[in-house]
Amino acid sequence: MARKGTLVSKVAEGLRQSLNDGTYLPNSRLPTEAELGEMFGVSRPTIRAALRDLEAKGLVRTKHGVGTFVNERRTIRAGLERLESITDSVRATGAEPGMVYESQIIRHLLPDEAERMGLSPQAEVIELRRSILADGDVVAYSYDLIPLLGRSAEIEPGEFTGSIFEHLQEKTGRRASHAVAEVHAVWSEHIGWGRESDEHRLFLLLDQLHYDQANQPLVYSRTYFIEGRYVFHIFRSRSV
Repeated sequence: MARKGTLVSKVAEGLRQSLNDGTYLPNSRLPTEAELGEMFGVSRPTIRAALRDLEAKGLVRTKHGVGTFVNERRTIRAGLERLESITDSVRATGAEPGMVYESQIIRHLLPDEAERMGLSPQAEVIELRRSILADGDVVAYSYDLIPLLGRSAEIEPGEFTGSIFEHLQEKTGRRASHAVAEVHAVWSEHIGWGRESDEHRLFLLLDQLHYDQANQPLVYSRTYFIEGRYVFHIFRSRSV
């Protein structure tokens, strides 16, 4: 017999998958605790604990005497005027950031990449492809290039598990000082991977080149944020 904590986790994950695949739509009411207990083959206290777990993550809300309802999917918000990692901006909303690396390889730059980064096409880079998550949900797909210059040449593919910038600063002492970015709306059937990739077509592309303290290119990122899951805002004021 599985421990209660394990059962709760399995039920919570099963319910979260049902929320993700559209079985239960935003603002719809979930089945009763008794009905969910029958569906999962567990006791009502286990169902109640799983629902509390989902509620703590902002995925559902319980109205006592009425039922449990599906929340609108949480939107991550970040200011374009401030340079911060995606991990930090996700954490600032109260969500748990996550990172799943699809691939990590060494290759030479393509001509357009070399021009964008101001480097020779013969320069080697580590190419990273990763899904960026908030509370287990994909909010963006990112294609990142790290030029193997200076101390960054000591970096090897396969080392990255979490934040790129945290790893670079810890391993090489180089940190992002400033960045030059462009923002584009993109519609495409060929961005992303994994079980959710077929569901998304509209993205906000943040094409961004980060520089370190010595004004050397640190990371070139093309990050495709899923429309509706990540919102950028800009503080604007009238000059006097």
